[in-house]
Amino acid sequence: MKRLALIAFLTLLSIVNGQWSMAQIGTWRAYVSYYEPQQIVKAGSSTLFVRASNGLYSYHLNDHSITTYDKVNTLSDTYITHIAWNQQAKRLIIVYQNSNIDLMDLDGNISNISALYRKAMTDDKTIDSLTIDGDYAYLYARFGIVKVNMQRGEISDTYTKNHPEYPNNLPPSTINDDWEKYIATVKTLKPGGPKFNNFGFMRFKHNRLYTSGGGYETGLELNRPGTIQIFYNNEWTFLQDNIEEITGWDYIDNLTVDADPNNPEHIFAGGRSGLYEFQNGTLLKAYNLNNSPLQTATTSNENSYVLVEGLCFKDDATLWCLNSSTRKLANLFEYTPDGKWISHQKSELTNNNKSLKGMQSPIFDSRGYLWFVNNNWELPSFYCYDTNNDSFVNIFKTIINQDGTSYTNYTPYCIVEDLEHNIWIGTNRGPFMIEKNNITNTDTYLTQVKVPRNDGTDYADYLLSDVVTNCIAIDGGGRKWFGTKGTGVYLISADNMTQIQHFTTANSPLLSNNIESIAINNDTGEVFFGTENGLCSYISDATTTATKMTKDNVYAYPNPVTPDYTGLINIVGLTLDADVKITSSSGKVIAEGRSNGGSFTWDGCDKQGRKVASGVYMVATATSKGEKGTVCKIAIIR
Repeated sequence: MKRLALIAFLTLLSIVNGQWSMAQIGTWRAYVSYYEPQQIVKAGSSTLFVRASNGLYSYHLNDHSITTYDKVNTLSDTYITHIAWNQQAKRLIIVYQNSNIDLMDLDGNISNISALYRKAMTDDKTIDSLTIDGDYAYLYARFGIVKVNMQRGEISDTYTKNHPEYPNNLPPSTINDDWEKYIATVKTLKPGGPKFNNFGFMRFKHNRLYTSGGGYETGLELNRPGTIQIFYNNEWTFLQDNIEEITGWDYIDNLTVDADPNNPEHIFAGGRSGLYEFQNGTLLKAYNLNNSPLQTATTSNENSYVLVEGLCFKDDATLWCLNSSTRKLANLFEYTPDGKWISHQKSELTNNNKSLKGMQSPIFDSRGYLWFVNNNWELPSFYCYDTNNDSFVNIFKTIINQDGTSYTNYTPYCIVEDLEHNIWIGTNRGPFMIEKNNITNTDTYLTQVKVPRNDGTDYADYLLSDVVTNCIAIDGGGRKWFGTKGTGVYLISADNMTQIQHFTTANSPLLSNNIESIAINNDTGEVFFGTENGLCSYISDATTTATKMTKDNVYAYPNPVTPDYTGLINIVGLTLDADVKITSSSGKVIAEGRSNGGSFTWDGCDKQGRKVASGVYMVATATSKGEKGTVCKIAIIR
């Protein structure tokens, strides 16, 4: 009877399981661009390898299938600069920008050669070209030649330019071997992914990931394409980007994007060359000196430098824009839903008779206050502004922590509000917090969280002190994700006392240790990392809390749990700090605990750490106040 009951339950699950299919906690995904073909090489009789946008995919001429490769599922690194096929060794050599090397066969098996990448040397290791000869690949580096035995998967020799045996009779370097023969075919392929690997800014809203490339700071212009890229329902869409043909000025280095709270297809973007309004993917209007009160940063009145470095919508659908570095006094604007501009010019946002040079990262907090930073060395500062009263609540120019330590030489990058309504500022001196009770206190200090060393002393260290913190995001469990310049990503507990994760390129599939932006889908727990080498994500174990636990929103996945599954089982749809008990069919408590945000994870083991047997297990929930929630079931097959 028990087996019949289990079979019946599994049949029911198979009907509704589609809506419960979610990615496994702890898994990674890379969102790599394959848009621009750069190199094509034929391997064997029917495979084309294509280097595109410094990524890699293969196209199979017989069955017309496409296979993409990235650091998460195959490759050892990111940003490929050269590929070549060795017919004798039957391997593809893949050379990365950092001089790391992979060898890959037609089955996708990878052998990494990291000796050159890991070697400490003062000479330039950049590889400019390569050639294939017999079993060998000869890599033409700037310091000399590296000879790779592709059959054995090792570096067999190196020759510096002043070496007496430096070979001058090698075959010429070969690139784009099969370009002319197959480029017409390759241009018809659609391997998927974003159009560009630039994600300087991201915002998750309307169940969509809105992104812009970034690329502009005062004195630094990366000239990144202005294309706005949106990820929704596992597909990428791109807003119209032939803007320069329409306006006559540059469409590059967009720093920010936001969507109308009432319409996910009504989108505004801003950056180096003004403000752009889109509807259903098409440009509606470009706002500039000629048709708006926005001002330029140049003396020659160029529309190419109308710097809108920050914008965000308020809940009432008014758009607030920060106009930086203007010579005419104009810095803070409101754009109403009926198309009217209202200037809120503030003397506090000027310096040396110009508006501040780097007004960025605006957010509205839970009180309705507008926060933003001035990310510029001339007057590093951050601001809290009451849009309802048209006045500043607080202005911070010097950081003084709770111990009286003053930081005048600092740069603020971002501002976020945590679930307890404290405000966090990411800076080059690490993260600082304005406690919620101190926000309106103009004499307030900033809290630099102290983490006890737990070594038997009373000593503590400031949280991520002097770690350059570019971006911060708060997940559904109230935990903080800190993106840094050079040291990857840190996940810190909701009480700020515990480092839960520290992801780097060395210990994870993270694409770069330089993190430019972070955004979170708190319904699924997916955390997106915009890096200098592109976009990747991690499925975390925290989701947004539910207001009420019902049979319709509380469920477990994967369900059923099959014999080959080794990951965590996730129960979602829970309220804050919900009490969770997992019991056997006889009522024995197998596991229990509290929710993390709206989620609870179970490893499929009992309290003694033993894997439970096949069967149907009950998940009973209750609120943090002891009020009964709901029950769901998990089927486990061993």
